[in-house]
Amino acid sequence: MNEISKDLKGLDRPENIGNPQMGWASDVAAEMLRRIGVKYISLNPGASYRGLHDSIVNYLGNEDPQMIICLHEDHAVHVAQGYAKATGEPMACALHSNVGLMHGLMATFNAWCYRAPIIMMGATGPVDSAIRRPWIDWIHTMKDQGALLRNYVKWDDEPRSAGAIVESMYRANQIARSEPPGPVYICLDAGLQEDALEEEINIPDASRFLPSDPPRASEDAVAEVADLLLNAKNPVLMIGRSARTEDAWNARIKLAEAVGASVLTNLRNAAVFPSNHLLHIGRPAGGVNPPMREAVGAADVVVSLNWQDFGGTQRLLKRDGPIKGKIVHCSLEQYLHNGFGMEVFELPETDININADHDAFVGQLLAEIERRGAKSNWDGKNRGPEPAKYEPVSSRPADSSIEPADIVTALAEAQGDRKISLNRVASGGIGPAYELTHPLSYLGHDGGGGLASGPGTSVGAALAVKGTGWLAVSVLGDGDFMQGNTALWSAARYNIPMLVIISNNSSNFNDELHQETVAKDRDRPVENRWIGMRISEPNIEFTELAQSLGFEAGPPVTKMGDLLGRIEEGLKAVEDGKCHLIDVRVSTGYAVPPLMRGGSKGE
Repeated sequence: MNEISKDLKGLDRPENIGNPQMGWASDVAAEMLRRIGVKYISLNPGASYRGLHDSIVNYLGNEDPQMIICLHEDHAVHVAQGYAKATGEPMACALHSNVGLMHGLMATFNAWCYRAPIIMMGATGPVDSAIRRPWIDWIHTMKDQGALLRNYVKWDDEPRSAGAIVESMYRANQIARSEPPGPVYICLDAGLQEDALEEEINIPDASRFLPSDPPRASEDAVAEVADLLLNAKNPVLMIGRSARTEDAWNARIKLAEAVGASVLTNLRNAAVFPSNHLLHIGRPAGGVNPPMREAVGAADVVVSLNWQDFGGTQRLLKRDGPIKGKIVHCSLEQYLHNGFGMEVFELPETDININADHDAFVGQLLAEIERRGAKSNWDGKNRGPEPAKYEPVSSRPADSSIEPADIVTALAEAQGDRKISLNRVASGGIGPAYELTHPLSYLGHDGGGGLASGPGTSVGAALAVKGTGWLAVSVLGDGDFMQGNTALWSAARYNIPMLVIISNNSSNFNDELHQETVAKDRDRPVENRWIGMRISEPNIEFTELAQSLGFEAGPPVTKMGDLLGRIEEGLKAVEDGKCHLIDVRVSTGYAVPPLMRGGSKGE
């Protein structure tokens, strides 16, 4: 395997830097990005932050942070989100004035819903009207630019002096990293950026402004939940959005084994527990499935560890009757709820509600159980159904058609001893073949359900794992890819190895299913569901499109006999440090119509 550089130091190195001195307000902002540990800043250039741009290049030397040029502001935010998905650490992005910010709003909402820490740098034309250029600075200046996104960032600010930039940046870093994490926004006045410094700016040590430890549960709450778990015959842990570290991963395993708890996880979130562990029930699902119903129905204690939409999940589970077990819910999500959107989800019913960081709570429970010297009641056997059987793609007839779920099955067959970091999957899920064995095995969805996110977050995730031995892979729907495909140019530009597989059904198929559901409910013909949904005639040649963006790509894969070989070829390309795309033409028969409003017509 060719060696892949762990950084991008060989790219975009400025000349004649010498030893520049901090002389401009924008130099302060650039310096602060370095002080808070930002390695990369993704951006689409804009005149409103030309001062900051110059400072990153000619003051910092385009290093720590290094600029990642994107072709759209939406991509810039999504790249930063993808980086955070893989690392749990903030990346920065820059958005031009109000118009660029508007382009990046959907991506900001995705990052907010995913709880991705991002340092978003914005800019406005000079607030001082006396120095605005005619026309352009007037249309690119807003009195309150933060109002555009204030409801889905944790905090925003518009510092009015070079000195104020220091505090603003330290506070932004502190807030973005604090649990629950999320994006923050700092708007820099273009006039301020280009002000010369009249005096030396004092920058205190960054170590004095770190986030505090997340809130922990009280000793009484820990003791009460420990009692419930140790005395339970059928405890269940429902593990939702969680820390991305191996230590946190191992602590969850240790807790489940210590109390013999069945474990449930959700595909909307990144991997939080090994899917092949004997205590993991069924496959990670995007909703409520039969194994989950059975496990919760038999449980005498149910502990939700930051389970996403725990209330909505409860409502679906209660269709089989009341949940009989004691319910414990541990989360800090309520501290981000501001009432703007309904992404706060349904209010769950609980017997014990714990306002604490759930990963810290896991550690507290383990310490309490160890202190008591309690022994697990788990017999070491499988708690749920036997692992699901699947038909390997290698055994399928060579001329058979490809279903969406076959893509990840083939990926699992081709994996061997490779470490694959799967950023996301299209409709069809991960299937029974691909196992989540590490926090990087699977990085979850986009958070807000906004299309065009897949390509950008894939680039950011690939940037994060570049040179680590992990191979960045994404399975994207054709609709998602078409809305965000130019993000791939950035991967090619910066030699960020990645494999993109398009699950291509030439349709906005999820909405086809919705149209079928409505038609059935109204006793209208379902055969018309495709109208206004199909991405065809003319057909889009993804291979040629990918090649124009700097990716390797072969002809489309249409038959099962070619799928495994092409995926193996793609993985080898990533090992060799290349960007590779595979267009897989799949059938459309992979799902049933989804829920109607209110969830009254099915699941």
